[in-house]
Amino acid sequence: MLHDRILVEVDREAGERRSSGGIVIPATAAMGARRLTWSKVVATGPQARAVVVGDKVLFDGAEKAEVEVNGELYVVMRERDVHAVAADRLGDEATGLYL
Repeated sequence: MLHDRILVEVDREAGERRSSGGIVIPATAAMGARRLTWSKVVATGPQARAVVVGDKVLFDGAEKAEVEVNGELYVVMRERDVHAVAADRLGDEATGLYL
């Protein structure tokens, strides 16, 4: 990865969801509001400062650039397009979630 770019893996199961009543909502269903997506970081560029490999990041799925590598689907984005980071590396003294 170059500059501040990050590579995240796409969660294939995140496409469809279930309502509280058990109804399956497909990924293609029109939503009134945009839905943000959590994904795991698999690679970072040298200028990415707040994100490291293994973190979970929250981003807007509508603004994604997908790429296929060895049959696996990934998303490439700039670090500034990340809305939140969930990191285990901070330990018990902090929540690990930055907004």
